[in-house]
Amino acid sequence: MPVSGEAAGTAPRDGAEAAPRDTTVLHFLDGGVSWITLNRPEAMNAVTRDQRERIIALLAEASADPAVRAVVLTATGRGFCAGADLRSTPAPMGERVPGDVARTIRLGAQRLIAAVLDCEKPVIAAVNGTAAGIGAHLAFACDLVLAADTARFIEVFVRRGLVPDGGGAYLLPRLVGPQRAKELMFFGDALPAADAERLGLVNRTVPAEELEALAREWAGRLAAGPTRALALTKQLVNASLEGDRATAFAAEAAAQEINMTTRDANEGVASFVERRSPEYRGR
Repeated sequence: MPVSGEAAGTAPRDGAEAAPRDTTVLHFLDGGVSWITLNRPEAMNAVTRDQRERIIALLAEASADPAVRAVVLTATGRGFCAGADLRSTPAPMGERVPGDVARTIRLGAQRLIAAVLDCEKPVIAAVNGTAAGIGAHLAFACDLVLAADTARFIEVFVRRGLVPDGGGAYLLPRLVGPQRAKELMFFGDALPAADAERLGLVNRTVPAEELEALAREWAGRLAAGPTRALALTKQLVNASLEGDRATAFAAEAAAQEINMTTRDANEGVASFVERRSPEYRGR
């Protein structure tokens, strides 16, 4: 997946010293698209605590930066993300007490998934290889999922005698229904990309060599779109399964009210009246 001369971080401004770069998470901004790339191919991109915090920070920056219009989350090597890197987790100090595990999950895996769901820019997962455990949930939390035909998705928790965490029991039933979600979580079988697409977990499956090009195409289209309208649409869809119809309708009306104050909404209406293509600026 994409790596450029500035892939390990953004370029320093003139006269500024370059900050130390974390090469385990590559990042660059290209044409309004923030590319976030996990880069520990030797570990199948099992995510460490430092990587998790970097991704969370980059997603928060993407929300706040008007120059960012879309995000692509991908990885190098054969794996997208093999889950949490348990070897990198500090050993507990002293005896574990009730609440320690729940706190770790709440402040760790759940924060990562929430950062994707709450990002105000559309996030595309370009899944280049195996996505297991929290790695699968990281992909499923994204707004759009593209996958190489060699990719696999594995609810690996049951193989370790664990309960799914990182939002799995929240995400999967909403994507494929409770019965399919239980099948995936009860057995922990590897799900090929083509089957994941058939179930609705993946938007498109393409040959591995075409994945980056498709991610660039989709991200480019999103980056050229009405950014605030997309953000509000994302919020509406993500919240749609949480409440009743009255709540959803009220949220929809409020979102449109807010959206009509943006430049892009006025440009969209004007371009329709004037019979020309709109030029959205993300504002």
